[in-house]
Amino acid sequence: MEALNQFNDRIIAQKVTPERKAIYRSFPNRLLTSLQDYLKENKIKHLYSHQAEMFDTALDRKNIVITTSTASGKTLSFLLPVVQEILKNPMTRAIFVYPTKALANDQYRNIQPLLDYFGKNKIQAGVYDGDTPVNERSRIRNSANIILTNPEMINTAFSPNHNNHGFNFIFSNLKYVVIDELHTYRGTFGSHLANLMKRFNRICTYYHSSPQFLCSSATIANPVELAEKITGKPFILMDQDGSPAPEKHFYIWQPPMIKGTDYPVSPAQEATELLPELVMQDNSFIAFCKARKTVEVILKEARDKLKYDGTNVQDYSHLISGYRGGYKPKERKEIETKMVNGHLKGLVSTNALELGIDIGSVESTVLVGFPGTRASFWQQSGRAGRSGVGSSTFLLLDNLPFDQYIGINPEWLFSNGSENAVVDTNNLFIQLAHVRAAAAEIPLSLDDIAMFPQLGEIVPVLIKAGELRSENGKFTWIGPSFPAGDFSLRNMDKERYKLVNKIDATVLTEMDELQAFKEIHQGAIYLHDGLLFQIENLDVENRVAYGLPMDANYYTASHSGTTVVKIKDFKEDDIGRTRQHFGDVKVTESVTGYKRIQFHNHQNLGYEELAKPLIKSFETEGVRILIPKNVDILFRKLVPNQGTDIPAQFWKTYFGGMSYALLNATLMLTMATKEDVGTSMLEESNEEERTTSICIYDRYIGGLGYAEKAFDHFAEIIQNARKMVSGCKCNEGCPACIGDYNLDKAIVLWGLENIFEQLVPPKGMKVPVAAPQVVIEKKFEFLHLQEDWSKFTRFMKATGEYLSDFLASVPAVRIEGSTLMLIIDNPFYKEWMNESDNIGKLKNMINHYVNTPKDFAIEFETAQKGNVATRDKISRRYSDLTN
Repeated sequence: MEALNQFNDRIIAQKVTPERKAIYRSFPNRLLTSLQDYLKENKIKHLYSHQAEMFDTALDRKNIVITTSTASGKTLSFLLPVVQEILKNPMTRAIFVYPTKALANDQYRNIQPLLDYFGKNKIQAGVYDGDTPVNERSRIRNSANIILTNPEMINTAFSPNHNNHGFNFIFSNLKYVVIDELHTYRGTFGSHLANLMKRFNRICTYYHSSPQFLCSSATIANPVELAEKITGKPFILMDQDGSPAPEKHFYIWQPPMIKGTDYPVSPAQEATELLPELVMQDNSFIAFCKARKTVEVILKEARDKLKYDGTNVQDYSHLISGYRGGYKPKERKEIETKMVNGHLKGLVSTNALELGIDIGSVESTVLVGFPGTRASFWQQSGRAGRSGVGSSTFLLLDNLPFDQYIGINPEWLFSNGSENAVVDTNNLFIQLAHVRAAAAEIPLSLDDIAMFPQLGEIVPVLIKAGELRSENGKFTWIGPSFPAGDFSLRNMDKERYKLVNKIDATVLTEMDELQAFKEIHQGAIYLHDGLLFQIENLDVENRVAYGLPMDANYYTASHSGTTVVKIKDFKEDDIGRTRQHFGDVKVTESVTGYKRIQFHNHQNLGYEELAKPLIKSFETEGVRILIPKNVDILFRKLVPNQGTDIPAQFWKTYFGGMSYALLNATLMLTMATKEDVGTSMLEESNEEERTTSICIYDRYIGGLGYAEKAFDHFAEIIQNARKMVSGCKCNEGCPACIGDYNLDKAIVLWGLENIFEQLVPPKGMKVPVAAPQVVIEKKFEFLHLQEDWSKFTRFMKATGEYLSDFLASVPAVRIEGSTLMLIIDNPFYKEWMNESDNIGKLKNMINHYVNTPKDFAIEFETAQKGNVATRDKISRRYSDLTN
């Protein structure tokens, strides 16, 4: 690949998956002739093997979950049996549920040819979501055989109004429910959907219908278990993929270390080098980032490099765009259309585009850091090459455990199965919300205990609150008119914060409370589609923040801390030489300050404390494992006569090293991310002793089952943690296995092994090694800057960095010892440079690209006077203007 030529030294591993030939089957015997004719007219002479198998199995009334690869024709797989039923019985209704409105609209466009072929007299469809006009909603309810929607509409429209507006006809004639992208329904969203489907099935029973479920999922370890938990129905798996796949190239990219430093270039910085190159090579791409802020930073910096600057022939910055949650629906739709039409060459996105939204032909995917699970890795990489042409995936490793572990052992990524998706269908917080909604839909009866296990505890609470009334052995809702609107399906935190543009009062985005504390606190820089807004103030009482548009050369990153306190244990068990406990804990996360980080060179410009910490506390579930006493003692202090010279200050971090390994093993087991699960130390004291536990907790109110699953499998988690640490190819410890180069993995491994067997502590000092590293030289030498000044300023303009244009306006420089003397023609520029630490920002920028001496300084040599005549003239014009 031509774009790789200048980056070959970054590639530490490659993998090629060969082309896969299609396995075709003839049209099934039971497939209607009219459907066969439609397929033939669209140049489909055969079906893939899994499509034919799914059709026959669906006609046998089985609930199916299909997990074939991306672009394998899963849509046609569940469309054929649905459409056949509609053609045979026009009263048939089918509901297609998609996790996002954008995906529902995209899939509607995909089935449009089928609708056009058969005509409105035989089949109708429509997208029913919050953006659907009133008249169109009425048409869909009355006439549409296929209704494409999302869980929110099932929650707030279909279920609460089941006996109004024609919804009763839909429920009475409902034959199929299709749930696409099933793997996305884990954590909060999955728990909500599981309870929502309990309500949905309850209403179907009321109308004497029993719809068949057809689900599709990315490859995960437990698709059948997940489908059964979500829907409450038995399922069979279909995973034999008959679709073709092009040859795919995977590149493991290690960002380089900067010579003379102990830190690597971030993957975001590497992306800002690679993406403009892909644009210039006419290579279409999606770059996936793990955070909204990363999307905006990469977008701004890549656009800066693509702007016309005297080096580029023209401005190419319009050829890339961002794509993430927080953009308005109209913005996202415009971006999708531009990408499909070829007006954009690339998108910088969160995992919002991990789903199968059609954004045209994409040749490359760039993963800015490992996305956290192998399932997500394959989904994201699968967005390239969907047109049948070969594709490339670049995984830009972060300096984080999973990433560096992949750098050490790339086959871990390609040779292992996917993770489990965890859903807690009985989370009390979520169950309570849906029981209230269910009661308002149909009075509660004793039969509902089978659906809602905590019903016997919930009903008395709701009676006391005046929301339920007993009538003839059932409980009727008498509370607020619309309880289904009291909660969000995607977030357990009801507190929503708005960010408002103070100039025109437009709402830029909404977010939950903890995210607001981290991203829109006073002084923060919020990035939106490449634009910067400085947060003037955060009004916690009214849950609104006000931002002012600004042009700055930095962004911000918040600093937070976590404490955990035990509330009550529900179960405990021996595990090896110690005990584990599971129960409720109180987690407190506090945001105390933030640092300013300069664009492009990513230097720290300073740390600011918040006037008052922003604190968020919540009760959740956690599993705690008590650290064996001999391990606790050794971790706290140096034990005499151990023959080791490890500095004492490092010992306190071994608790963190051990918890780090256990957390990563938990994440791998549960398909969770660090947004789902956290870890912290918990100390307890009594008169006899002080103990330390490692607590792994769910980062959601009430818990979502991750910690409980960890409790049930903690022995396996410990063994996996031992394998990760001992199997890591580093000699003595690294971020991949124990989270810190300063720790000795032999000590951490000893701590893990002591859970099962008391062992003598290891001796000696570690010699750390890391995954293969790349080192880059700085591009310019300080002593040569005087003669290379023109070359240097041209290079700086090409980076698009703040103050690079100012440097280009400086005609000459002089080197005096370790001082760079900038020769400028107006003394005011010197004053200006000293405002807002501009001089410090300029030093950081030059340091990033130039090998400077340790005592490097910048001074100015100026004319004694500015242009007096010009200044006098400006003064006169100003006087004329203001008088």
